[in-house]
Amino acid sequence: MIFTLHKPPPGTTLSASNHRTLRVVVGTAAVAAPVLHCITDAMEWYQGGFTPPQLWLNYVAFLPMPWLLLGICAVCAEELRASAIAGALLYGVAFTYFAHTTLFALHSQLPGYEALWRQLGSTYTAHGAAMVVGGLVFAWAAFRSAALPKVAVLLFGAGLLVNLGLAVVSAPDILQTTGTAIRNAGLVGMGYALLVGNPVRAA
Repeated sequence: MIFTLHKPPPGTTLSASNHRTLRVVVGTAAVAAPVLHCITDAMEWYQGGFTPPQLWLNYVAFLPMPWLLLGICAVCAEELRASAIAGALLYGVAFTYFAHTTLFALHSQLPGYEALWRQLGSTYTAHGAAMVVGGLVFAWAAFRSAALPKVAVLLFGAGLLVNLGLAVVSAPDILQTTGTAIRNAGLVGMGYALLVGNPVRAA
Protein backbone atom coordinates (compact mmCIF):
# COMPACT_ATOMS: atom_id res chain seq x y z
CA MET A 1 0.00 0.00 0.00
CA ILE A 2 1.51 3.33 -1.11
CA PHE A 3 0.38 6.85 -0.29
CA THR A 4 0.73 9.38 -3.11
CA LEU A 5 0.87 13.15 -2.89
CA HIS A 6 -1.85 15.45 -4.18
CA LYS A 7 -0.93 19.13 -4.30
CA PRO A 8 -3.26 21.62 -2.62
CA PRO A 9 -5.98 22.58 -5.13
CA PRO A 10 -6.02 26.01 -6.77
CA GLY A 11 -7.66 28.71 -4.71
CA THR A 12 -6.55 27.33 -1.35
CA THR A 13 -6.08 29.97 1.30
CA LEU A 14 -2.60 28.65 2.15
CA SER A 15 0.42 29.06 -0.09
CA ALA A 16 2.09 25.84 -1.19
CA SER A 17 4.99 26.50 1.19
CA ASN A 18 2.73 27.21 4.17
CA HIS A 19 0.59 24.19 3.38
CA ARG A 20 3.67 21.98 3.26
CA THR A 21 4.90 23.35 6.60
CA LEU A 22 1.49 22.83 8.22
CA ARG A 23 1.35 19.29 6.87
CA VAL A 24 4.78 18.47 8.35
CA VAL A 25 3.95 20.01 11.74
CA VAL A 26 0.58 18.29 12.04
CA GLY A 27 1.87 15.01 10.63
CA THR A 28 4.80 14.94 13.04
CA ALA A 29 2.53 15.68 16.01
CA ALA A 30 0.03 13.03 14.88
CA VAL A 31 2.81 10.42 14.90
CA ALA A 32 4.80 11.51 17.96
CA ALA A 33 2.01 12.30 20.45
CA PRO A 34 0.09 9.00 20.12
CA VAL A 35 3.33 6.97 20.26
CA LEU A 36 4.38 8.79 23.44
CA HIS A 37 0.88 8.28 24.86
CA CYS A 38 1.19 4.51 24.32
CA ILE A 39 4.63 4.52 25.95
CA THR A 40 3.21 6.19 29.06
CA ASP A 41 0.39 3.62 29.18
CA ALA A 42 3.00 0.87 29.05
CA MET A 43 4.95 2.59 31.83
CA GLU A 44 1.81 2.80 33.96
CA TRP A 45 1.12 -0.90 33.43
CA TYR A 46 4.72 -1.94 34.12
CA GLN A 47 5.02 0.22 37.25
CA GLY A 48 1.58 -0.70 38.57
CA GLY A 49 0.28 2.87 38.66
CA PHE A 50 1.22 6.51 38.24
CA THR A 51 4.69 7.92 38.79
CA PRO A 52 5.78 11.57 38.33
CA PRO A 53 7.99 10.86 35.27
CA GLN A 54 5.21 8.84 33.63
CA LEU A 55 2.64 11.55 34.30
CA TRP A 56 4.89 14.32 32.97
CA LEU A 57 5.49 12.32 29.78
CA ASN A 58 1.75 11.72 29.56
CA TYR A 59 1.14 15.45 29.85
CA VAL A 60 3.62 16.14 27.03
CA ALA A 61 1.80 13.55 24.91
CA PHE A 62 -1.55 15.20 25.64
CA LEU A 63 -0.44 18.76 24.83
CA PRO A 64 -0.91 18.45 21.03
CA MET A 65 -4.05 16.32 21.29
CA PRO A 66 -6.63 19.12 21.69
CA TRP A 67 -5.71 20.61 18.29
CA LEU A 68 -4.53 17.46 16.50
CA LEU A 69 -7.73 16.65 14.62
CA LEU A 70 -8.28 20.35 13.93
CA GLY A 71 -4.82 20.44 12.40
CA ILE A 72 -5.71 17.51 10.17
CA CYS A 73 -8.87 19.37 9.17
CA ALA A 74 -6.76 22.41 8.26
CA VAL A 75 -4.39 20.34 6.12
CA CYS A 76 -7.28 18.57 4.39
CA ALA A 77 -9.63 21.57 4.33
CA GLU A 78 -10.66 21.08 0.70
CA GLU A 79 -11.72 17.45 1.23
CA LEU A 80 -13.22 17.27 4.74
CA ARG A 81 -16.77 18.31 5.56
CA ALA A 82 -17.80 20.79 8.24
CA SER A 83 -18.91 17.85 10.39
CA ALA A 84 -15.25 16.79 10.64
CA ILE A 85 -14.43 20.17 12.18
CA ALA A 86 -17.32 19.82 14.64
CA GLY A 87 -16.09 16.38 15.67
CA ALA A 88 -12.51 17.63 15.94
CA LEU A 89 -13.61 20.47 18.22
CA LEU A 90 -15.48 18.12 20.55
CA TYR A 91 -12.53 15.71 20.61
CA GLY A 92 -10.22 18.64 21.35
CA VAL A 93 -12.35 19.83 24.26
CA ALA A 94 -12.17 16.35 25.78
CA PHE A 95 -8.39 16.19 25.52
CA THR A 96 -7.99 19.68 26.95
CA TYR A 97 -9.70 18.30 30.04
CA PHE A 98 -7.66 15.08 30.01
CA ALA A 99 -4.43 17.09 29.95
CA HIS A 100 -5.73 18.92 33.03
CA THR A 101 -6.43 15.61 34.78
CA THR A 102 -2.78 14.63 34.34
CA LEU A 103 -1.72 17.78 36.20
CA PHE A 104 -4.40 17.07 38.79
CA ALA A 105 -2.98 13.57 39.34
CA LEU A 106 0.51 15.03 39.73
CA HIS A 107 -0.63 17.68 42.19
CA SER A 108 -2.72 15.23 44.21
CA GLN A 109 -0.07 12.50 44.08
CA LEU A 110 -2.66 9.94 43.05
CA PRO A 111 -1.43 6.34 42.83
CA GLY A 112 -3.32 5.27 39.70
CA TYR A 113 -6.24 5.61 37.31
CA GLU A 114 -8.82 4.17 39.69
CA ALA A 115 -7.98 6.83 42.29
CA LEU A 116 -8.17 9.52 39.61
CA TRP A 117 -11.57 8.32 38.48
CA ARG A 118 -12.87 8.22 42.08
CA GLN A 119 -11.84 11.86 42.46
CA LEU A 120 -13.30 13.12 39.16
CA GLY A 121 -16.08 10.60 38.50
CA SER A 122 -18.92 11.89 36.34
CA THR A 123 -16.94 14.82 34.93
CA TYR A 124 -14.25 12.47 33.65
CA THR A 125 -16.90 10.15 32.22
CA ALA A 126 -18.65 13.03 30.45
CA HIS A 127 -15.45 14.10 28.76
CA GLY A 128 -14.76 10.49 27.82
CA ALA A 129 -18.15 10.43 26.12
CA ALA A 130 -17.30 13.71 24.34
CA MET A 131 -14.06 12.16 23.09
CA VAL A 132 -15.90 9.14 21.68
CA VAL A 133 -18.71 11.14 20.06
CA GLY A 134 -16.40 13.81 18.64
CA GLY A 135 -13.91 11.24 17.40
CA LEU A 136 -16.59 9.15 15.71
CA VAL A 137 -18.12 12.21 14.02
CA PHE A 138 -14.68 13.12 12.68
CA ALA A 139 -14.00 9.53 11.62
CA TRP A 140 -17.29 9.24 9.77
CA ALA A 141 -16.67 12.48 7.88
CA ALA A 142 -13.10 11.47 7.09
CA PHE A 143 -14.14 7.98 5.96
CA ARG A 144 -16.64 9.47 3.50
CA SER A 145 -13.96 11.69 1.98
CA ALA A 146 -10.74 10.92 0.12
CA ALA A 147 -8.72 13.04 2.52
CA LEU A 148 -7.22 10.30 4.71
CA PRO A 149 -6.38 6.60 4.33
CA LYS A 150 -9.47 4.59 5.18
CA VAL A 151 -7.50 1.95 7.09
CA ALA A 152 -6.16 4.60 9.47
CA VAL A 153 -9.60 6.16 9.90
CA LEU A 154 -11.15 2.74 10.59
CA LEU A 155 -8.48 1.99 13.21
CA PHE A 156 -9.16 5.33 14.89
CA GLY A 157 -12.90 4.73 14.95
CA ALA A 158 -12.52 1.11 16.08
CA GLY A 159 -10.33 2.17 18.99
CA LEU A 160 -12.97 4.64 20.11
CA LEU A 161 -15.65 1.93 19.96
CA VAL A 162 -13.44 -0.41 21.99
CA ASN A 163 -12.97 2.37 24.56
CA LEU A 164 -16.74 2.86 24.69
CA GLY A 165 -17.52 -0.85 24.99
CA LEU A 166 -15.00 -1.41 27.77
CA ALA A 167 -16.27 1.64 29.65
CA VAL A 168 -19.85 0.35 29.48
CA VAL A 169 -18.89 -3.01 31.00
CA SER A 170 -16.59 -1.33 33.56
CA ALA A 171 -13.51 -3.22 32.37
CA PRO A 172 -10.20 -2.71 34.19
CA ASP A 173 -8.12 0.24 33.09
CA ILE A 174 -5.44 -2.01 31.64
CA LEU A 175 -7.96 -3.26 29.07
CA GLN A 176 -8.87 0.32 28.16
CA THR A 177 -5.31 0.73 26.93
CA THR A 178 -6.19 -1.76 24.17
CA GLY A 179 -8.73 0.65 22.70
CA THR A 180 -6.34 3.54 23.22
CA ALA A 181 -3.56 1.70 21.37
CA ILE A 182 -5.88 0.97 18.42
CA ARG A 183 -7.07 4.58 18.35
CA ASN A 184 -3.51 5.86 18.50
CA ALA A 185 -2.47 3.51 15.69
CA GLY A 186 -5.10 5.20 13.55
CA LEU A 187 -3.75 8.64 14.43
CA VAL A 188 -0.21 7.52 13.61
CA GLY A 189 -1.45 6.25 10.24
CA MET A 190 -3.05 9.61 9.49
CA GLY A 191 0.08 11.45 10.57
CA TYR A 192 2.33 9.24 8.45
CA ALA A 193 0.08 9.83 5.46
CA LEU A 194 0.35 13.60 5.93
CA LEU A 195 4.12 13.37 6.14
CA VAL A 196 4.54 11.35 2.96
CA GLY A 197 1.79 13.14 1.06
CA ASN A 198 -1.95 13.50 0.90
CA PRO A 199 -3.23 10.02 1.79
CA VAL A 200 -4.96 8.82 -1.36
CA ARG A 201 -4.07 5.18 -1.86
CA ALA A 202 -2.54 3.83 -5.01
CA ALA A 203 -1.62 0.27 -5.98
